[in-house]
Amino acid sequence: MAWPQPVTLRSARVTLEPLTQRHRDDLVEAVQDGELWQLWYTSVPPPEKMGAEIERRLGLQAAGSMLPFAVIDNATAGAAGMTTYMNIDAVHKRVEIGSTWYRRSVQRTDLNTHCKLLLLGHAFETLGCIAVEFRTHYFNHQSRRGIERLGAKLDGILRSHQLAANGTLRDTCVYSIVAGEWPTVKAHLTFLLSKTYRTDAGA
Repeated sequence: MAWPQPVTLRSARVTLEPLTQRHRDDLVEAVQDGELWQLWYTSVPPPEKMGAEIERRLGLQAAGSMLPFAVIDNATAGAAGMTTYMNIDAVHKRVEIGSTWYRRSVQRTDLNTHCKLLLLGHAFETLGCIAVEFRTHYFNHQSRRGIERLGAKLDGILRSHQLAANGTLRDTCVYSIVAGEWPTVKAHLTFLLSKTYRTDAGA
């Protein structure tokens, strides 16, 4: 049996549903809010490639390396973006949370914090992960700030790690939260949400 299995994760603010093609139209509308695909340091699909991006993620799920979610804003019942468990290592119980994007109107709100609390809680408390990783482009300062506000620590920077779509070389910042840190990180995120803290979108 594949690890982890598809699951729906819910809070009062947001629902993370297993990604399917039925989310495509909502996601096309969401990505147009801010024309997110034009950010050169991210890999957000343009509207005309949304169906192909969903298929790509579902293909990685079938191969056992990704578990993709549609991010549903409970206030509107519409999809506000995508996120995933990726680079799944079932043997060593490690996952990366990444390939995440949110529509402009929910960025810098508490939605990202709610999403990460759900994903981290499931990873550590249900899946028994020993570590959860986050990776982002060196120049994606908004994403880096969002990851750091979660309580993740910088493990290092992989220099000239990948070729970006525009042909430039990507330096990748690698962050992680390990299992022993989770109780403190959980308390931190719960406190932030209790104060209606406004956080950056990210990672």
